[in-house]
Amino acid sequence: MYKLIKNPFTNNINVVQRLSDNAFIPFDPANTDYQNFKKQINADEAQLEDADGNLMTAEQAKAYVATLP
Repeated sequence: MYKLIKNPFTNNINVVQRLSDNAFIPFDPANTDYQNFKKQINADEAQLEDADGNLMTAEQAKAYVATLP
């Protein structure tokens, strides 16, 4: 399970939190945790919460991930 994190200063979302270990993963294509996050979402192996803590459907999560670098 992952959760999108909103930057309190800019209101932008540029980090995802892996809830199993509370790791914060930046949206950096060179980061292997970020690559695994995208892979797991696209393979329906993980769920994603929006920045407000609402669970996204698999389709919503995949659509969001498709907009990321």
